[in-house]
Amino acid sequence: MAASEFVHLHVHTAYSLLDGAIRIPDLLAQAQALEMPALAITDHGALFGVLDFYEKARAAGIKPLLGCELYVAPGSRQDRKGPGKGENNHLVVLAADNQGYHNLIQLVTRAHLEGFYYRPRVDKELLKELHGGLLALTSCLHGEVARLLLEGEVAGAEAVAREYAEIFPGRFYLEVQANDLPEQQKVNAALLELGPRWGLPVVATNDVHYLRPEDARAHDVLLCIQTGKTVNTSGRMKFQTDQLYFKSPAEMAQVFPPAVLAASVEIASRCEVTLDLGTLR
Repeated sequence: MAASEFVHLHVHTAYSLLDGAIRIPDLLAQAQALEMPALAITDHGALFGVLDFYEKARAAGIKPLLGCELYVAPGSRQDRKGPGKGENNHLVVLAADNQGYHNLIQLVTRAHLEGFYYRPRVDKELLKELHGGLLALTSCLHGEVARLLLEGEVAGAEAVAREYAEIFPGRFYLEVQANDLPEQQKVNAALLELGPRWGLPVVATNDVHYLRPEDARAHDVLLCIQTGKTVNTSGRMKFQTDQLYFKSPAEMAQVFPPAVLAASVEIASRCEVTLDLGTLR
């Protein structure tokens, strides 16, 4: 499989604080080694690393795809009730153009100023207001579509998928991931079957949190720091897989059919953001 037939669209760098364990120079070096033409940054709830990533990616000859994994409140972003931490749905968004980048900035800013409750949250009202120039992916098992599928609510999952497809017309993708989790495999199988039935495209990602397989242990320690636990604490937050690394196109091709890998390249080709960094405004 040619390296250019897959692009990572769901990547957490060290700027995804205490969640991602990849330094941007190391990330770009690995992408160069794999001859990847483009690469996304989608840190959780913030854009701290976007400018650093943009400048270094362009210098490395890699097209930077600017995005974020948003927290979407189950109701209004103004709501302040319930436990708050585990109720939010995840949604990956990528800027397709400069309008999308500015809308992404607005979404993240207002998530912090208007929607912060344990996490910086947007809601669907805000997404409908600021959807222009943005592409969206259904994200991980914490995405709303995946969660409903795991609960056996196929009709509910379809309704949510169609709602997002209306918010992002022609710019919404069902996301399958190669992380080896049994729950994810169930979601993958459902989306690969249902996507064509729903008339929605499916794209492969790997929800990258660390660079190499052997970094999984260090990443687990990072999660312990984030949650104030030790590695020996029972019942603590822990990823039940060591597959969230920067996989090669060949590794991804062992899991998914060519069409969903090619969709990642198609998405990358749709993203054209140019930042004017030399002008004072």
